[in-house]
Amino acid sequence: MTLVNNFQHLAKYNQRLNQQLLLACQTMSHETLTKDLGAFFPSVLDHWNHILFGDLILLRRLLASDCFDVGIELLAELPIATEPRQIFAKNFAELKALRTRLDQDLVTFFQQLTDVQSQQTISYQTTEGVRVSQSVALVCQHLFNHQAHHRGQLTCLLSQLGIEYGCTDLPVIIAL
Repeated sequence: MTLVNNFQHLAKYNQRLNQQLLLACQTMSHETLTKDLGAFFPSVLDHWNHILFGDLILLRRLLASDCFDVGIELLAELPIATEPRQIFAKNFAELKALRTRLDQDLVTFFQQLTDVQSQQTISYQTTEGVRVSQSVALVCQHLFNHQAHHRGQLTCLLSQLGIEYGCTDLPVIIAL
């Protein structure tokens, strides 16, 4: 299995797990969804917004490079991410719509990514203003690691709230 095949599997895992977690969150009242729980990102909705931030900014960095024949049209209707605490969704309906759309865009992007493209280098400016050059593969790896890290925080909050969200194991989710 190639690195790109792994990314394709991770994109599908991301999509399926996000849908599973959205299903768990739809049972929450708006007050519970936005309640300050004392975490780094205070509420469940704040965690979701930060995961959206990471996906949006990294996907835009990838697609803005000269490495891809497809791309920028995927971003036409998506918000532009500029800072880590940015709010993209103010309620569950907005969150579900944007998360579902972005997950499909990520699956589409990774289905079209080639091994040659994954080895190319892109340059971008971080939110702190630092100029960075990295391989496409490393940026993709960061995208998935960022999601996993913050979904771990999100599932911790859901556990503390007594909300069942099911199995999060990659081999189980991919096999579904």
